Amino acid sequence: MSSTAPRFGANYTPSQGWFHHWLDFDLDAVRADLDSIAGLGLDHIRVFPLWPLFQPNRTLIRPRAVEQLVELADAAAERGLDVNVDGLQGHLSSFDFLPAWTQTWHRRNLFTDPDVVAAQAAYLRTLAAALADRPHFIGMTLGNEINQFSGDPHPDPDPITPGQAGDWLRTLLDACEEGAPGKLHLHAEYDASWYQDDHAFTPAHAARIGAVTAVHSWVFNGTAQRHGRDGTATEHHAAYLIELSKAWAHDPHRPVWLQEVGAPAPLIPAGHAAPFTEATVANALDCEDVWGVTWWCSHDVSRSLADFPELEYGLGLLTNDRQVKPAGRAIARIVEDQRAVAHRPKPRTIALVVDTGDDDTAPRRSVCAPGGEVFEAFARLTADGARPTTVLASRADDRDHLAGRGITEVVTPAQVL
Repeated sequence: MSSTAPRFGANYTPSQGWFHHWLDFDLDAVRADLDSIAGLGLDHIRVFPLWPLFQPNRTLIRPRAVEQLVELADAAAERGLDVNVDGLQGHLSSFDFLPAWTQTWHRRNLFTDPDVVAAQAAYLRTLAAALADRPHFIGMTLGNEINQFSGDPHPDPDPITPGQAGDWLRTLLDACEEGAPGKLHLHAEYDASWYQDDHAFTPAHAARIGAVTAVHSWVFNGTAQRHGRDGTATEHHAAYLIELSKAWAHDPHRPVWLQEVGAPAPLIPAGHAAPFTEATVANALDCEDVWGVTWWCSHDVSRSLADFPELEYGLGLLTNDRQVKPAGRAIARIVEDQRAVAHRPKPRTIALVVDTGDDDTAPRRSVCAPGGEVFEAFARLTADGARPTTVLASRADDRDHLAGRGITEVVTPAQVL
């Protein structure tokens, strides 16, 4: 078990102009935002360049845009905040941001077209290299939930196979490593990777490729609808994803980053956001090997901006004018409490068997989704006071594997339900 204290941060959503702020970059406004984030006691931010603005042509990566990213990162460092950079945006809060050279008359597959992949690699390598000498630079995330472009329910997907997804991930992570050797480079998908049977990005990709496993926990995926705002499954959803990821990991103590988690209204009403935040983070921290928790998001989206889904406007720890909200106060309390004690969660000794068919492609992974037998059995065990983890069916009788993870009891969903 790692004894490293977990990190606490926020996904940085600029208070002025949202991510469109790159068009009218105002370093003073950024500094004010970062002051308000640092005031919560957080130690890092996740930053989102908009890909079409940074690489508007396949062979043009705008030097001034890269300079502004470095200026933002340096301003964060001045306030004690480390920085992770997501490169391919990609997709943010229901909006897609893809450069014109991948669309319409220039339409080509984002994941398999050789020219597109080479340009993506050059872009990520350039961003990583620009920050490589900064000690406060954590590393690159390839993009924000870019897996949503690979299939349903996206309205205009670029279909690929799991094999092609794996090749794409390795190619681009290699580019990040070339740009900034030795930094923490990773990829991050939304939960279709864990829950959708035919999805090209798989649990094995998430848990075996990159420096850490990233999970994004959103209870509007059917969890809160089925179990309510304060149901066991709802308050433990992030912890469930952390423990589910461990079934596929080769390293028994691979770090897991809860890279996105938030309190989405109306399923989590504004008046319940703070209790949900406290419960979600406490339960996540009851898992071993948590690299960190990064809340979505830092600041609310301004009501002057149109066409966002309603839930997106109020997810901030701070208001649009940088006032701390109840969820922000809850996070600040958690950070202060965690830094006062050693973080050493006990091993989870009971493991729930996960059988999704082939371990690499997981053709039956919907058993892990809300309503599926693995998901519901995990919630039942947790409600009964157990602290379950998960193990693949192919490893359920592997004594060395179980011992390496501290597992002493294995149960099937059928036994639980």
